[in-house]
Amino acid sequence: MVDRLVNSEANARRIAMVESCFGSSGQPLGVPGRVLVGEGVLTKMCRKKPKARQFFLFNDILVYGNIVINKKKYNKQHIIPLEEVKLESLEDDGQYRNGWLIRTASKSFAVYAATSTEKQEWMAHINKCIEDLLRKSGKKAAEEHAAVWVPDGEAPFCMHCKKTQFTLINRRHHCRKCGAVVCGPCSNKRFLLPNQSSKPLRVCLHCYDTLTMAKNQNSNNDSSIKERDRGGNADTSGEEDSDDDDENAKGQPDSHDLFQSHCLGYAC
Repeated sequence: MVDRLVNSEANARRIAMVESCFGSSGQPLGVPGRVLVGEGVLTKMCRKKPKARQFFLFNDILVYGNIVINKKKYNKQHIIPLEEVKLESLEDDGQYRNGWLIRTASKSFAVYAATSTEKQEWMAHINKCIEDLLRKSGKKAAEEHAAVWVPDGEAPFCMHCKKTQFTLINRRHHCRKCGAVVCGPCSNKRFLLPNQSSKPLRVCLHCYDTLTMAKNQNSNNDSSIKERDRGGNADTSGEEDSDDDDENAKGQPDSHDLFQSHCLGYAC
């Protein structure tokens, strides 16, 4: 069990190894009570195309990063508190198989395993960690989650007006509320989405109208939601997805390696 590994030398050594693989680009991961449950490579659906990412499951967080040199060096570390996570299984669709959604209040995305067995193992281990974490903390699972962005390649035309064709001049933008790919004129509004940012974010016209209507209806009960209308699209409000940057990766794996290098706790 994970609890038996909390203070073990093996667990401390494995966590230190993960820290060293991220180097100065990552945050310290060795905190009291933290256990490395398992690790492996998953395919993450990024904004432009699917890309291999190294994932590390701890008993309280999920960490992933870009693979620079397989099993040796990673960068662009992302840390997701498990108490914010909700998983949703995805149906197989053509080449995209064995996938599920990792949803949080600030960001949601799809990942894919190599086999259905690996998918089941990943989801079972993550859900077990979430269940234990929420039970121990007494907190409730998050109810609101960010939308999953539609990949650029799935939208040659604006999903709002259905007219604008995207080119080098006519850029794609993503609505932060629904995740749709829209053109500049169809997303020239900003609305404050507190779970995602402290600044108003780009939303499509449909979501802007819906959010504004809800705000007006609940204005007496909820003063935390504010909107700001800006024209043009000079400020992309975090439009670029830094996790989608190309890397000069070396030794990237061709197959997934779920819970094999570190078979710990629930993963055994």
